[in-house]
Amino acid sequence: MTQSLSLNKDKIRIVLLEGIHPHAVEVFNEHGYQNVELISHALTADALIDKIKDARLVGVRSRTQLTDEVLDKTKKLMAVGCFCIGTNQVSLDTAAMNGVPVFNAPHSNTRSVAELVVGQTIMLLRGIFPKSMAAHQQSWIKTAKGSHEVRGKVIGIVGYGHIGSQVSVLAEAMGMTIIYYDVQRKLPLGNARSIGSLEGLLEQADVVTLHVPQEESTRNLMSREMLERMKPGSHLINASRGNVVDIEALAELLRSDHIAGAAVDVFPVEPKSNKQAFESPLIGLPQVILTPHIGGSTQEAQRSIGHEVATRLIHFSDRGETDGSVNFPPVNLPEHEGSHRILHIHRNEPGMLRQINKALAEENINVLGQYLGTNNKIGYVVLDIAKDMSERLFERIRAVEGTIRCRMLY
Repeated sequence: MTQSLSLNKDKIRIVLLEGIHPHAVEVFNEHGYQNVELISHALTADALIDKIKDARLVGVRSRTQLTDEVLDKTKKLMAVGCFCIGTNQVSLDTAAMNGVPVFNAPHSNTRSVAELVVGQTIMLLRGIFPKSMAAHQQSWIKTAKGSHEVRGKVIGIVGYGHIGSQVSVLAEAMGMTIIYYDVQRKLPLGNARSIGSLEGLLEQADVVTLHVPQEESTRNLMSREMLERMKPGSHLINASRGNVVDIEALAELLRSDHIAGAAVDVFPVEPKSNKQAFESPLIGLPQVILTPHIGGSTQEAQRSIGHEVATRLIHFSDRGETDGSVNFPPVNLPEHEGSHRILHIHRNEPGMLRQINKALAEENINVLGQYLGTNNKIGYVVLDIAKDMSERLFERIRAVEGTIRCRMLY
C-alpha cells in the first residue's frame, strides 16, 4: 500500500480467537499490523463483548458466536474473518447493517475433508474400526468376513461442490464408481455420473457421503425415510453439517443392520470445549467411526485458512476490497496514486448514488474512480477523488440519509 492510511496500523487492534493458526499473525505482521492478540479458546458472550469492544478486526472459528447483541456493542469493528468454511456463527444481516463485511475461507480445507472421507470409506468397508477396538481389548479377530475392497464399489456423493468433487477424483483413482446428486447442474469430473434424484442415488450406492451446506432445505435431509431408502448393507459418511442427518433414526438403522456402518464427524449438538462431555445416540455402536468435527483440521488446512482470511481482511483494511465477503457486495479495487479514497456503506435505497454524486458535483470535485456494488440490503460505494477534497465534502457525504458508515480510508 503506497498511500498513507488515515488510521495508523498500530491503532488497528486485531483479536483472533479459538486458536487460529499463528501463520495468520505472521501475515498481519508482514503487512504492518503489529497490534494482534491471539486467544486459544472461545469466549462467553459477556467476555467476548469486553474483549472486542475496541477491536477493529476480529477473527473467529466455529464456536464463537457473534450475535446481534455482540455486534451492536462493537462500535469500532470494521470487519470479521471466519477462519473456517461456515459463517452461521455470525449474524450476517446485523453485521452488514452495521457496515461490517464478513469473510471466510470456503475452499482452503477441501483437500483435508476429502482425504478423511476417502480414508473413512476404506475403514468402513474393511471393518477396521471394530477390529482395532477389539485388539485394544486383547481380542484377535483375524477374518475376511464382512471385509471388502473399495475397488469396484459405488460411492454416492450428495453435494458435488468443492469437497464432493475432490472426493470424486480421489475415489475414482482407487477404482470406485462415482455417482452424485446435486440440486444445481454440475460438470462431472472423470467418469462421475449425475443421478437425477437423491432417492435414486441412495438405492445404488455402497457408500453415501454428504457434502451439503447448512440451510433450511438441508435440515434433516437424511430423514428416517431417506435412510431407509439406502441400499441394505451400505455405509453413510457425514462430514458436512450436523443437522443434515436424523441421528436417532441412523442409530436405529445401524442396530438393525440395514445400514452396515457409518462415519460421522459433525453432530446436531457438539461440546463447546474439549473439556465438555460428548453425548450422542451413536456412542457405543462398534460399526460407527466418531470423530470430533476434525474434517478440515489438519495443519496444512489451518495454515492455508489463516493465510486466506488474514489476506482478505488486510485487503479490506488497506484498500477497501470486499471480494470474498459473504454479506457485502464484492468490489475489487485498483490503486490510485495521489488520491483520497472514501468508503461509503449505505442502505440499498433508490437515489443514494445520485445524492453522493450531487455533493461531488456541487463541491467541484474531480472523481478519479467510482465503484459500486449492491445486494438486497446494502450498497457499497468506493470513491477515489482528487487530493484537493475539502472536509466539508466528506461531511456532506457522511450526512446523506441512509448512510450506515462512511470512512476516509486514505
